[in-house]
Order: sequence, then C-alpha cells, then structure tokens
Amino acid sequence: MPYVHLVIGLALVEFFLFGLAVARARQRYQVRAPATTGHEVFERTFRAQMNTLEQLVIFLPSIVLFAYYINAAWAAALGALFVIGRALFFRGYVKAADARHVGFSLGAVATLVLLRGLRSSVAARGTSETVMMMSVTRPKCCLTSGMLPKR
Repeated sequence: MPYVHLVIGLALVEFFLFGLAVARARQRYQVRAPATTGHEVFERTFRAQMNTLEQLVIFLPSIVLFAYYINAAWAAALGALFVIGRALFFRGYVKAADARHVGFSLGAVATLVLLRGLRSSVAARGTSETVMMMSVTRPKCCLTSGMLPKR
C-alpha cells in the first residue's frame, strides 16, 4: 500500500496548495477574512478549494478501503486520477466556472469507481461476513497496541 499512501499524501499536499492559492487571492483582490465573497476570481478560487474539501471527505476513506479489501495498485491508480482531476478542476474553475467540467469528471469517475468497487466487494462477501471480518481484522492503533507509555 505504499503507493496508496503516496497518493493520499499528494491529495493532501494538493489541498494545502489550494489553500495557499485562496490566501493569495484574498490578498490580491483585497477580500479580508472571514469574508467569503468579494471579487469574482477570489470567489471561484475559494469555491474550488471548498469543493475539493467536500470531495476529499468521500475520496479518502474510499481509497483506503478499496486498497485494503480489493486491490492497492488499482486504488493508487484511481487515486492518481482523482488528484489529476482535482488539479484540472481547480485550474479550470479559477479561470472560468464553465471550464471546470473535465477536471470534475475525472475526479468524480475515480471516486465512483472506488465506491462501486467497495459495494461489489461487500455484496460478494455478504454483509454479515464483511462485518465479522472488519471486527476481527481491525487495525491496531496506539491505544490498543501498547505503544503509549505506562504510568
């Protein structure tokens, strides 16, 4: 799953860069925080960043679960498509609202394939088996694996 982790990292760095673009647009078009309206280009930049945040909420768990239950290589490839789509979406949206469709479509297709794959996996395994498998193979965290120092 190292490639999946790399793609997740790229998606998060991309979102951070979109945030910096919003900060630059605020400064350039003199839109003082906490305002979210003002100059048209600022509004499109801000909206593109917020739409990306909305998509990340669906994308991140989808890619992790797809990689774990189905195939990590395919998850990474779909994740790369998502990241490329989001970059095209952001660039297009900032330029003109009508120019965002290609990038949005690439990201949406990647996310939908990830979600559809999960649905197929659950259907193939059976709901009760999947729930049982998830409870038996849950990942250990620092609270359950003894990684925290003892008092």
